[in-house]
Amino acid sequence: MGCSSNPSNKLPSHSTNSSQNRSHRSQTPNTALYYVPIPFSKPTDCDPSMAQAKPLLLLSLLAATLAVTAALGGRGRIVGGWAPIGDVTDPHIQELGGWAVTQHAKLAGDRLQFRRVTRGEQQVVSGKNYRLFVDAADGAGKSAQYVAVVYEQSWTRTRQLTSFKPADN
Repeated sequence: MGCSSNPSNKLPSHSTNSSQNRSHRSQTPNTALYYVPIPFSKPTDCDPSMAQAKPLLLLSLLAATLAVTAALGGRGRIVGGWAPIGDVTDPHIQELGGWAVTQHAKLAGDRLQFRRVTRGEQQVVSGKNYRLFVDAADGAGKSAQYVAVVYEQSWTRTRQLTSFKPADN
């Protein structure tokens, strides 16, 4: 697709031959015919401004990608993926762990007692998923590690125990 001039886009040439003008007037005596071109700009590959805009657009996209990567610190964290909970001693995290053990004990009919959350991960979804590693004691006082997954959506006050199982040591 080259950038050559297209003869069909040129304005028609007007003849100054008076005999042609007279014959045209005799056929349509009360009307005048005018060709008025309407200027408009359609970007094409032949347009020099478009030729300059494409590399600038690509460069802008590359810069934006690099900025996002730098903002993540090059950690390669996937949006929506699991991320470590920075401070598992946070009262909210400990409360979630206790709530998960209590819910499991009600559903399973065992007598597990919550001790503490030892570590955890969180995942941002429409709310948050928490994968909590909890230390709990059975009825005899023997301590064991469990993994509880809790879904929480604070603005609707929703909380669900998604899973609760012994941790793989």
